[in-house]
Amino acid sequence: MFNLFHLSLKLSGFPIEKAQADFEKILQISEADYPDYLETKKREIVEFHLKNNVFYQNLVRKETFDNWNDLPVLTKKDLQKPLKDRLSKAYSEKTVFMNKTSGSSGDPFVFAKDKEAHAITWASIIHRFGWYGVDFNSSYQARFYGIPLDFIGYRKERLKDFLSKRYRFPIFDLSDTILDGVLDHFKTKKFYYINGYTSSIVLFGKYLQTRNIILTDVCPTLKVCMVTSEMLFEEDKILLEKHLGIPVVNEYGASELDLIAFQNVKDEWQVNSETLFVEILDENNQPVSCGKEGKVVITSLYNKAHPFIRYEIGDVGILDEKSTLKKPILKKLIGRTSDVALLPSGKKSPGLTFYYVTKSIIEDDGNVKEFIVRQTKLDSFEIDYVSSVELTSEQIQEIEKAIAKYLEPGLHFTYNRKEVLERTKRGKLKQFQSMI
Repeated sequence: MFNLFHLSLKLSGFPIEKAQADFEKILQISEADYPDYLETKKREIVEFHLKNNVFYQNLVRKETFDNWNDLPVLTKKDLQKPLKDRLSKAYSEKTVFMNKTSGSSGDPFVFAKDKEAHAITWASIIHRFGWYGVDFNSSYQARFYGIPLDFIGYRKERLKDFLSKRYRFPIFDLSDTILDGVLDHFKTKKFYYINGYTSSIVLFGKYLQTRNIILTDVCPTLKVCMVTSEMLFEEDKILLEKHLGIPVVNEYGASELDLIAFQNVKDEWQVNSETLFVEILDENNQPVSCGKEGKVVITSLYNKAHPFIRYEIGDVGILDEKSTLKKPILKKLIGRTSDVALLPSGKKSPGLTFYYVTKSIIEDDGNVKEFIVRQTKLDSFEIDYVSSVELTSEQIQEIEKAIAKYLEPGLHFTYNRKEVLERTKRGKLKQFQSMI
């Protein structure tokens, strides 16, 4: 079989074959030897960045370290400075994989991975999806994700979709008329699996429910559904499994890291311990015992281009008491939920749509530090933001052009520059909130 997906990674400079071989070796490490593997990788990555990364040196303020728990916890605010100031020696913006975080926590930033680290991220994803028989080279994906609407960005994503054997349903308008068209695709295409934003797939599931349709009746090749980026509530999972007619797998990941946890075939939310070290910490940044709630803090064990060491992702979670270092189990994740925006035309758009809108105000110079969006009426929204300078009329014009393109024209926005933004009692910003 012609492995188009693997070939596309190789042509992009990601050494996927070596990464998969390295990942396979990690999987073979025994439970007894796993603590040594983790300690070695943790020390290696910290020592590398203390030696080669000025940004991390300034954060730690030491040339060496003795105690892991004394290392600073890296926050998203720490990362809101130009990427070139955060890259390690020997890496440049031209030699790394670069992307932007979604800003779903209200703290967007640009990040980088070296090409070897990005390749091992893909090895990790390929392995976990393989638990359900998904082969990225041959399994056809129904993809519920956003897509850039500018010509170049749109064509680029469509090419990536072709190379990755997937068909993308843009999620900016999920009204019934659009979902009629989505259903038609399932009738004519041999999809193996669904993958995408939880809220979008749940909206599709509710659409199927109102029509009393089981999706596998019209698309019998469908085997599994993976949901990501937002909280999957138990009642939504039950609805989806009934009306999609397939198992629904819960994924928890972050673009700047990797898959963090992935539901295994035993229905456990298995934490990625191969490429990441996941800690649950208290308010004093000290580890809590399994079964206790705390903030999720993650170390990327392989990214040399950019430090993600004891990185506070903005979520609160609990590790299961039966967790081991080789096989940690996430018992509960608190947060990562998103409301749906209802618009005057009847459109329903997931809150993550604002990721694509707010890209307009995310600049690498870090001016806009945080933002939240509130829907106050069907046609009215407020954006509260923290910024070193006031948004200019040109920036606002660009935002409103993006809003008209991604959502619909005629929406009213007000902009409130703030010193600080109000947080939930758990200390997390809810980027989008519907007040209607």
